[in-house]
Formats: sequence, C-alpha cells, structure tokens
Amino acid sequence: MSTGALLRRATRGSTALRGGRVRRLTPYQVFGLLFWLLMTLAYWRVPPCCEAGLHAAAVARLRAGLTDPAVSPYVLAQGALARLTGLSGWQLLRVCGPLNLVVLLTGLGRLVRVLSPRPWAPVLALVFGSVLWGTRPAWGGGSLALLPLTGSLGYPSAFALGLTFWAWSLTGARARDLRRVRYVGPSGLRSLSGYAALGLLYGTVALVDPVTGVGAAAGAVAFVAGWQRGWRGSVWGRWALTCAVAAAMLAFGTHARVPAASPYEPYASYGVYGSYALYGSYSSYGSYDGSIGLAGLTGWAGQCWLALLGVPALWLRARRAAGTGPPSSLGSLGSPGSLGSPGSLGLAARRDPLVLLFALECLVLAGGRLVGVLGLALLAPQCALAVELAAQRPWPRWRRALGWAAGGGVCLGFLAAQAGAVVPRSVDPVGFTQPPRWPSYDWAARHIGPGEPVITDAYYAVRLLPGYGIDLTDGHDHRPRVRWLLLTRQERLPAEAVVVDWSRRTGEVLARLARTRDASPAPLTTR
Repeated sequence: MSTGALLRRATRGSTALRGGRVRRLTPYQVFGLLFWLLMTLAYWRVPPCCEAGLHAAAVARLRAGLTDPAVSPYVLAQGALARLTGLSGWQLLRVCGPLNLVVLLTGLGRLVRVLSPRPWAPVLALVFGSVLWGTRPAWGGGSLALLPLTGSLGYPSAFALGLTFWAWSLTGARARDLRRVRYVGPSGLRSLSGYAALGLLYGTVALVDPVTGVGAAAGAVAFVAGWQRGWRGSVWGRWALTCAVAAAMLAFGTHARVPAASPYEPYASYGVYGSYALYGSYSSYGSYDGSIGLAGLTGWAGQCWLALLGVPALWLRARRAAGTGPPSSLGSLGSPGSLGSPGSLGLAARRDPLVLLFALECLVLAGGRLVGVLGLALLAPQCALAVELAAQRPWPRWRRALGWAAGGGVCLGFLAAQAGAVVPRSVDPVGFTQPPRWPSYDWAARHIGPGEPVITDAYYAVRLLPGYGIDLTDGHDHRPRVRWLLLTRQERLPAEAVVVDWSRRTGEVLARLARTRDASPAPLTTR
C-alpha cells in the first residue's frame, strides 16, 4: 500500500464522491444574486412608462398573427412566446425583465473574469457600473445604472447589452489565448466553429439593437487589436470569418437596416408614434434618443461625470502596457502574459483593450452622435477601476487615494441620482429622485376591444394604449368604425358621444360615439 493511500483522509457524506471538495460560491455569485433579486423587485414595482407601450404593442401585434420582415429576432421571440403562453404584451415585458438581467449579470461577470482573475473585481465592476454615473438622474436603456434599469430591463437594449458583454468576453479569450493547449490542426489555433459562432453573436446584437451593435463592433476591434498576437494567415482568416458571419446576418437577417430608427418601426404608426423612435424616452428627466439629446452637453455631462474617476486607472493600465507604469499585483490579467513584475512587461501587450475600448467608444459617441453607446464607453473606466481596487493588500498610497475617491463617488452617485431606484417613495426619508410613475389605462382597455381605433391626443394615452393592442388615430380619421374618444380635462365632449368611464387619477374620460348617418367624428376641441 502506498504512502499516499495511508495518508489520505477518509471522506464521508455527500462530499465523498468529489474527493472532499465542496464548491463555494464566489463573491460575485452571492452579490449578483442579491442584485438580481433587488432589481427584479424594483422593476416590477415601477409601472410601465415611456416607450414600454411601443414594445408591448409590437408583442401584441405579433401575438395577433401580424408579421413583418423588418421585425428583429428579439421581437419575433417575444411574439412566439406570447402566442405559446397566452401572455399579453405587458405581462411579457414583466417576464423578460428578470431574464434580461440574468444575461446582463452573467455577461458582466464573464467579461471581468477575462480581464482579471481577482475574485472581487466583478463585484466592484457591478457596483461601479450601476452607481458610478453622475449627480443628475438619467433615463434610457443601454446601461447598468440603477434608475434606468427600473424601466428598461424588459427592453431589447438590455438584452443586447448583456449579449455584448458575452461577445466581448469570448473575443478577449480568443484574442489573448494564454492556455497551454494545442488545438486540433497544424496551426494549433482554436477551431473555426467558435469564430463563426462569435460572428453569429455579434450579428444577433446588431439585429436586436442596432445602436448597441455599433458599440459592440467597436469593442470587438479594441479587444482584438489589444490582445491578439502572432498575426499570420490563419489568424487573419479566423477573424475574417467572424466578420463575414456577422455581415451575413445583417444582410440576410430580418432587420438589416443599421442603424434604424427603431426595431419596431413597422408597428410605430399609431398617430404620434410615427415619429416615436425606440430610443426616445419621454420622462421628467429630459429626452433620451439614439442621437445626442440629453438636455445639451451640460446635462449630458452631469449624468455621467463620476464615471471619469476610472480614467486614472485607465492611464495606469496604459503605462503598464507600455512598460513604464507601476507594477500591478500578482494575478492581474490587464495585459496578456503579465505577471505583475516589471521584467514581465516586455512580454505584455503593447496596447491595453480597455484603453482602446474607451477611445473607440468615445469616437463612436462623438462622431456618430449615438448616446446609446454611452454605457459601453463608460464601462471601460468603470471596469479598469474595479480591477485596480480588487488588488490584494497592502495598497500603495496612490491606490488608497484612488479607493477613497471611488468610495466617495459611489456614495455621491447613489444618493444624488440612483437611490430612488431601490428606495420606495413610501419609506423615502429625504426625497430621492424616483422613477417616473405613469398612469395605467386598464380602466379604458376594459371597454375597448383589441384593434379598435381610439381618437385621443392625451400625452400618456398615445404612448401606453397601443400596448393593449388598441389602435390610435387622430381627429381627422373618417373611418366609420371609429367610435371611441379618450378626452383630457381640457377637451369638450362632443354631442354625439356618451361617457363610458373615467380615470380618477388623470381626470380623462372615455366616451363612445353614437352611430349616426355622418360617421365622421368631429376633431377634438378644447373648452
């Protein structure tokens, strides 16, 4: 009997089959689950608002059997799920929110683990990405900020953002490729199928959300240019295959117009919805569009300036990649092959992917005027700061100063702009900025059948009624089948209309038009 067998400890119970090893949850898995529970509850407590009616309307149309070749894969999947389960458009948005959050959290964790093996780096990246924004509230999709997530979790932009994180992590893993494994083939590279699947993933992102797809492509260039070494014909061919597959999806996909105004453009012709794009947000926080429009550059800067606290971390990464900065601690994978010692910097990358990512996304943001990529641009300094502060102690003075600045920024950003997302108004002690609470139109939808046209110019009604499958029209529509009016407090009830119901909150009145010889309804008039 060998000595090893004599010294081996006996294992009992459920761990015996695994040799006594119990798999522990990582810090990110624990905090990620808590974040998922908290934000799911926060998302469910906020009533639908802004462009939620447009998303629900698209699902309602597909559920009724109406199809269009220009619908994105995400909308088609929602429509198919609605037909299978019988869920309405509003209910499906509530279901998709937590699912999209799972894709977001797993993608972010995977991406940060590619950047660094430090166990607390993904946790800090989640904290900085959700809180370290600005001191002015923002609203809109395409980011991890707490307040916007309470309204945009069910949108395709949230799903596309999570897929982008996954695509970047897979791209970085293939570009760096530090594992000592020789793959099948004379070149010793990964198989072509993985690169083709990566192209499918990027193509899917572009089809689901074109603006996020532009930012995802810029990030792919950053990771490949920053980490890929040993360029030769086989390497060029693999990345060319990724680009070709992504381009093929855009060419033959169901929504190949990049960037289009909205993935729901075929279903946006509900009166004012003709000019209502997916990326437009109508709330008290100002407009949020696919192009720059956040109350001017001053307001735009006030909504994201705290994220610039991560720029010093990016500068340190750039210096380390060039071999002139302070050494990082053992285990940092900010540069491929880096072991954290000055002597190993010569083997490290000459370019850092996060630095390139920040530069390229800023170019897209400024040159293309696409505010939808703002969250992707700010992710670079946020992740760089998270990786830097996840280093083992003791810390040098400069890192302690960076940590204190980041902690102060997190507290300031949370209290000034993000706390209202998780602190209900009923227990709010100081009056945090809360998510918008739009009125519900269940009271009107009970009387109006699906597909029936309604005449209204009420601000909230024209943005929420289509989510119930109700058609909208203006006061000049002469179709005889128009028999419903939804009037605000300032509008006069026509003589041929009969009041059916009214809202106690908004004072709006739902009236039914009596059938007369002249079926043309009169335009809405004020008192």
